Amino acid sequence: MAGSTVGSYLVARLEEVGVRHVFGVPGDYVLGLMDEIVESPLELVGTCNELDAGYAADAYARINGVGAVCVTYAVGGFSLLNAVAGAYAERVALIAVCGGPNRADRDEDRLLHHTIGDYGVQVDVFGHVTQRSVGLSSAEDAPDEIDDAVTACLRHRRPVFIELPADLVAAPCRTPEPLELDLAPPSDEGALAEAVDEAVAMLEAAERPIVLGGVEVHRFGLQPELERFLDETRLPMATALMGKSVIRETHPQYVGVYSGALSEDYVRETVEGADCVLSLGAWMSDINLGIYTARIDVGRLVHASADRVRIKRHYFDRVYLGDFMRRLREQLAARGRGAAPGAPIRPAVRSLEERFEARPSDAVTIQRFYERVNHFLDDDSVVLADAGDSFLCAGDLIMHEGVGFLCQAFYCSIGFTIPAALGVGLAAPDRRPVVFVGDGAFQMTAQELSTVMREGVPAVIFLMNNRGYTVERVIHDGPYNDIQNWRYHALPEALGGEPGRAWSCEVRTEGDLEEALERAAREPRALAFVEVHLDPADCSSALKRLGKALAAQRSL
Repeated sequence: MAGSTVGSYLVARLEEVGVRHVFGVPGDYVLGLMDEIVESPLELVGTCNELDAGYAADAYARINGVGAVCVTYAVGGFSLLNAVAGAYAERVALIAVCGGPNRADRDEDRLLHHTIGDYGVQVDVFGHVTQRSVGLSSAEDAPDEIDDAVTACLRHRRPVFIELPADLVAAPCRTPEPLELDLAPPSDEGALAEAVDEAVAMLEAAERPIVLGGVEVHRFGLQPELERFLDETRLPMATALMGKSVIRETHPQYVGVYSGALSEDYVRETVEGADCVLSLGAWMSDINLGIYTARIDVGRLVHASADRVRIKRHYFDRVYLGDFMRRLREQLAARGRGAAPGAPIRPAVRSLEERFEARPSDAVTIQRFYERVNHFLDDDSVVLADAGDSFLCAGDLIMHEGVGFLCQAFYCSIGFTIPAALGVGLAAPDRRPVVFVGDGAFQMTAQELSTVMREGVPAVIFLMNNRGYTVERVIHDGPYNDIQNWRYHALPEALGGEPGRAWSCEVRTEGDLEEALERAAREPRALAFVEVHLDPADCSSALKRLGKALAAQRSL
């Protein structure tokens, strides 16, 4: 029986599924488990608070495929809850581990610090925002419960929660054997065949079909299959905002980001003018598709999601996205009916072919800022755009490589990007996080800038200072949208940034912006913190349209 402990078993499983870093905050109930992590090949990355640890692990998982966070009981777990809820909403494979009081204390119902009188409440609460929430209670059962949770996390691409009593960490248990992961359960063959036949018929009859790529293509690792599908069918493709960068945006068939009325005209006209829209893993959510301003007739829609296909008003359950994409491609190829070349698709790289001419003495505006930054990004960039005007504007930037864009466009928890930059930097040390964050969002998680610098992540952070919550102002203005104006560019030094490893500046003019970008390019291994001063009334046209739509909803 003996040969391992519950703590070392759990750590071994994290390592086996590809976790290399565990984010967290110490507390007495979890210190024994943290010792196990420190003594293992995994690296424990301490953060300023549990919410930030969750955001960092979430972003790490989006790049790495799976992430992990480790916190203490209740005060740590409930601080983490919002990040786990966001990961659940956006289908991110996050393993959340929480230390808990000893089993004897639970049995005797002792009143302990960090508890609220009900020892089961934490597992119950997390049960609503995870694929599986389990409280370990015996060394005999723990290995199976850990394996079930880890498997559920990876199969469904959703977070799981594991509560581990402090006295169980060192309890002997069986030695872990290689984990047999059944991550791709077979589709219902009859439903799959019918769905594919019906989709093929619609595509063959269409004169102007288009693919709409979505976030689930990324979550389930289907980008290579998508590339092959496009190569063989020669169909044009747009993406929803959350699916941005599921393929490289220099791909000749890539049209742009479609988000209903928020889209640029060319993209909107191309998608809405199609006579068959093949949606692969796209979520039909409000922000993702422009507050329901998307004009896609269900009568010309084939919508394939993680485990279901909808064609017009027909539903096919237990048809998994990967199976559907492969079978559809094979059927089209077998019939020799790949898409015929149509009118040339305007390449997404068109804006990069135009030279940007700076006007050194002009004040920086939102439109001109993003036009210039588009020329700054390169193959190594991973853009992180916070909720609000940042992700609406950054949606038009050109991503040179796949998985080059991260945002929370469904859950929309502001403040995600600063700790997320930490996760991206550790998950992909050969790539450079480029962050766009408003001043209101930044104040939510500003302290994690210190961890980003401590870990040597060479992020480029654009702090968009327009003195308040611009999204809320556009929806409905009031004094509650104003915030204290910080000297943001002074924070890297105040938080311990070292010369040569971090620098900061203010940008008020296009000339200032040129100097900042030139230095960021010249010092690629240093963190760059750029405070961009903007007129509080300046925002994108997309945000104005979004604000109008949200205000209309609010008045209903």
